[in-house]
Amino acid sequence: MAFLIPHLINISQEYHKLILWISEKTGLADNLLHIHSGLMILLAARLITCRPYRSFTPFLCVVLAEASNEILDYLAYGWRPTDTYLDISNTLFWPLMISLIDRLRPVSKRDSR
Repeated sequence: MAFLIPHLINISQEYHKLILWISEKTGLADNLLHIHSGLMILLAARLITCRPYRSFTPFLCVVLAEASNEILDYLAYGWRPTDTYLDISNTLFWPLMISLIDRLRPVSKRDSR
């Protein structure tokens, strides 16, 4: 099996290189990239699953993506609690607000048909 994979790829390091490349090309700071990626994942999950925001399925996709991101960060850098908590809050805040607002808004007559 080893002869089939001549070079083992360190996934966490390659992921980090991709993130740095995205940051360089867009000129956006890490915090802003987390906010944008959280919203993009929420929208993509909403379109792919065809589930409304109030179902929390799109939000769960954001949570899973952010958990994966933080696991890869941990493998690349080790435990950095301040950075981790800031990344999680930046990524999840607006998707959570959108999901809660959609869930808590009153149902109109149009929605109940």
